[in-house]
Amino acid sequence: MAFEHLSCEQLKLWLTEEAKPLQLVDIRDKASYLAGHIDGAQHVDNETVHTFIEQADPAKPLVVCCYHGNSSQGAADFFNQSGFKECYSLDGGYETWRTM
Repeated sequence: MAFEHLSCEQLKLWLTEEAKPLQLVDIRDKASYLAGHIDGAQHVDNETVHTFIEQADPAKPLVVCCYHGNSSQGAADFFNQSGFKECYSLDGGYETWRTM
């Protein structure tokens, strides 16, 4: 199964009303992540991705966030190919999320 697209609105529902257990990763550069990110998001980059894969639960849903929802698609596909069963790319990325 390939990754799926996820709207910011749906993620907000999952994080608030539904309290869906999930893993949330932010693949933007470290400075952007530190300047602001979705609560609960873990920063993952090329240096930390392998450690994340080793420590994360591949059976738990994984949402990937980038700037605008473009790079997260390739990353979500990578995580899916790395054994994560349920991967999502956040449509619109952090830039859309922060305006909600």
